[in-house]
Amino acid sequence: MNTNLDMLALAKSRLGENYIHVVVPKNNPNWHNAWDCAEFTSWLAYQMTETLYGCVNNHNHPASADAYSGAWERDAKEQVLIPSTLEEAFTTAGVFLVRKPPLSGKMGHVAMSDGQGGTVEAAGKQSGVMHGKVEGRLWHYYAKLPALIYLAGQPGTVNSALPLLLQLTNPLTTSPLVGQVQQALKHAGFDPGPVDNTYGPMTIAAVAAFQEANNLVSDGIIGPLTLQKLGLN
Repeated sequence: MNTNLDMLALAKSRLGENYIHVVVPKNNPNWHNAWDCAEFTSWLAYQMTETLYGCVNNHNHPASADAYSGAWERDAKEQVLIPSTLEEAFTTAGVFLVRKPPLSGKMGHVAMSDGQGGTVEAAGKQSGVMHGKVEGRLWHYYAKLPALIYLAGQPGTVNSALPLLLQLTNPLTTSPLVGQVQQALKHAGFDPGPVDNTYGPMTIAAVAAFQEANNLVSDGIIGPLTLQKLGLN
């Protein structure tokens, strides 16, 4: 049976490859150079376990099953996957980190931990498959594969504090910063709807489009990188 370290080695073998939105044949071990975050992680999972995870329909043929961050959220939420924690993801390789989509049909994000406080992930068109960080980022779920042996990493300390983030909340977030974001989006040519200081669905759609156009993770969440691209501190 494969281990989490086998999966990490496979993930690292694709570092530097391209980020392209295509359906990846999960049963092709020789696939290269066209990944998005969910397709990459679902391909890794299938290569290790011969089971589909994180696909819109996990019962489809592995060559045509469409991976999606929202399906990773579903599998984590329904415990098709084994629940994990931020602390385990920080020190153990092969834990999947899932950021749920902000709205139906939008993109979230999925990454895999490297056991040393980092990730291997298909991060966007500009970055491709790259090393990232576990901490300081928003993750809604941490999960492991049921049919994989996990070798525990060394204990460590993780900082769970997050930077300022604007995301969909209930009730909706209202602040002057949201108004600044809306104005900046308008200036950049992405209409957020009324400039009303409220972070709602129309603003999120404009943020996601802006992120896509600027080679950022298109998740509709405003964090430090998106603020910087918008020219805001």
